[in-house]
Amino acid sequence: MHGADLILMLAAGLGAALILGYFTQRLGLSPIVGYLIAGVLVGPNTPGFAANVAIAEQLAEVGVILIMFGVGLQFHLEELLAVRRIAIPGAIVGMTSATALGAAAARMFGWSWPAALVFGFTLSVASTVVLVRVLSDARKLHTPVGHIALGWLVMEDVLTVMALVLLPTFVVGQPTASTIAVDLVVTVAKMAGLAVFAAIVGQRIIPVLLDRIAATRSRELFTLAVLVIALGIAVGAATLFGVSMALGAFVAGMVVNRSDYSLRAATDALPMRDAFAVLFFVSVGMLLDPAALLEEPWLVVAALAVVVIGKPLVVALLLAVFRYPLRTVLSVPSALAQIGEFSFILAGVGRSLGVLPESAADIIVAVSITSIVVNPLASRLIEPAERFLVRIRKDAEVDSDDGATTSSLDPQTRAIVIGYGPTGRTVTRLLRENGIAPTVVELNMDTVRQLRQTGISAVYGDARHPNSLITAGLRHAGNLIISGDAGAREITEIAREINSRVHIFSRSVYLRDVPPLRAAGAEQVFSGEGEVALAMTEAVLRRLGATADQIDRERDRVRAELFHLPVQ
Repeated sequence: MHGADLILMLAAGLGAALILGYFTQRLGLSPIVGYLIAGVLVGPNTPGFAANVAIAEQLAEVGVILIMFGVGLQFHLEELLAVRRIAIPGAIVGMTSATALGAAAARMFGWSWPAALVFGFTLSVASTVVLVRVLSDARKLHTPVGHIALGWLVMEDVLTVMALVLLPTFVVGQPTASTIAVDLVVTVAKMAGLAVFAAIVGQRIIPVLLDRIAATRSRELFTLAVLVIALGIAVGAATLFGVSMALGAFVAGMVVNRSDYSLRAATDALPMRDAFAVLFFVSVGMLLDPAALLEEPWLVVAALAVVVIGKPLVVALLLAVFRYPLRTVLSVPSALAQIGEFSFILAGVGRSLGVLPESAADIIVAVSITSIVVNPLASRLIEPAERFLVRIRKDAEVDSDDGATTSSLDPQTRAIVIGYGPTGRTVTRLLRENGIAPTVVELNMDTVRQLRQTGISAVYGDARHPNSLITAGLRHAGNLIISGDAGAREITEIAREINSRVHIFSRSVYLRDVPPLRAAGAEQVFSGEGEVALAMTEAVLRRLGATADQIDRERDRVRAELFHLPVQ
């Protein structure tokens, strides 16, 4: 298949990742382990089929962009600013300590100081993709722990961008105070320019563009528009402002997040990001040359110790000094105990400048793979470790939930209404009149805006996606009313997974849909066919002169027959 490198890479890479990811998941390990092993097997350094590494790396870069765009969609600027007190000094101290430890390890094995310092710096930057994946799998991304870890990592990315600008000056040039100052000023100016650009585009261009695209009611056009925004801003940020594409994509996500379409963009418009994220891990595995590791195995061990032990201990100590809860002190260091995409970029720059030896790349890849494998396993030990430390310290005040959001409202006074057609409008009005606070989930943006103007809580999104229901507050709601029949069964199943205690009332058009909806978890189902039959039965009986008791008895019997209910 000459010229089909892209197709072969996708087929082989994703196929191997599927098989090995399945087996590692069955073994109780993270599927990431399987993806990495798949990359090693289809890579050029093992016997058999060899996928195109260059194509894999480009596809992986798309995955990084889409993942960071998705994170930006769900991450508010206020949350980022809220953790600046620990994120800024933490990133500086953490990276400095890891660089020093890594440099010391390399010096022990005879490396020059410039090579040792660059090598140490490659060990100081955690992988954004891995962090987001691990926190998402543990459902911690949108918790205080997730906010601190992600804010910390954003600061690491910013510092790394500055280091990439200054590295040539320090390595191959003659660094002076003036040249360093000029480079720093230029870098800061570019980042400030990116912030201004994002603010202008986010306020004046993107909302108008998405309004017009959404008005077409074309899901394909909306998906295309969001992908163009994500890729366009990421590439533009890298080209014009010199930042990484990952950081540019994160900024793009935060820009779209300021619009009314953030939820729909997060749920509908990024269907390929998981597949591309898998390709990122496969591409990492493809870079590993197992034979090269035999040259300096103990340096690999020392570098791994810096990443999974040295830097996390410093991070934990700093969080303890800032008096963060025990869960945070344990969780954030664990999330940062790995390296990834930025480490490869730094290693490539170091090699191109003639500072790092050829073996450095293989060592960094090996450390990256091992730390990524260990990272999800270590995260599982956090809760047992916390319980053990709490028991030892007998500190009953430690909050193992780390300030997880809870609701001060009675769930029975909160309801989610899916759809705002005639039935949804009536239900919403009756709920409000009876002291129950409804939140409407609706796919018509004009309706959502009108509801918000009248003081009714409304979410723009598709209720068939979990994020829409979670955003509407289903986890703390007592009732869910599905006022339309489209996707009712799917919504019911998803709602049951999110909140097993919620009371679900659903509508269906046909009687044949009632049993499946009840099996999915709906407590009561109201069918258009059934209600018409009941109304006609009651009208006919009344016309024939039946008594009230007879009408009630016959109505109950017909209802039981139609809806498969026990006869009263």
